[in-house]
Amino acid sequence: MPRLVIEGTTAADRLASLRRQAEAWAPALALGSLRKVMVFATGSPEAQIMFIGEAPGYEEERKREPFVGLAGQQLDKIIKAMGLARTDVYLSSIVKFRPVTANQTTNNRPPTSEEIAACLPLVREEIRIIRPQCIVALGGSAADGLLGPGGDIPSRRGLWHDFDGVAVRVTYHPSHLLRTTNDTQTKRMVWEDMLAVMERAGLPISEKQRGFFLPKT
Repeated sequence: MPRLVIEGTTAADRLASLRRQAEAWAPALALGSLRKVMVFATGSPEAQIMFIGEAPGYEEERKREPFVGLAGQQLDKIIKAMGLARTDVYLSSIVKFRPVTANQTTNNRPPTSEEIAACLPLVREEIRIIRPQCIVALGGSAADGLLGPGGDIPSRRGLWHDFDGVAVRVTYHPSHLLRTTNDTQTKRMVWEDMLAVMERAGLPISEKQRGFFLPKT
């Protein structure tokens, strides 16, 4: 595995240094199963909360920014409900290149364990630079990358985990919410994870926020 050499004194400078090296990250590109366009991250270098998804999709590759498709719009709603904006948090992916599929147009697939392992040094360095209060792992691929394979979302969510000394909260990917639009119970589970993240980050929580997606009385 090549050694990353991070230069710069500020977090923004160090992220820019990492981004330049990620553009031609040989361990990922040598697999032959990932496309060539690197999609890095977006958000604040001083963010207290870091969201990590699975891999870029069609829209993310096209705009070279994570979470800009339908799932990204769903995540924006969650972030807004937390009283934050995209510019207040840090959005990244466990894999930095869009996975290849046969006859690929707009179709996407989750990354493999090999693809995750190839990109993990980049993500680990991002976390070291940002030093967030907590990480939200969105979906199974992100959770497997940070915590290792073997678990599923139901068994991992609702708990605090650890990655290199940073607290990790696992929850469902926003795309899961799009597939279960009428499932208020799942929405509430995701929101309970966000409430725990807000508490961890020291954000204010109103009674209205605490009551989101609870049954009407």
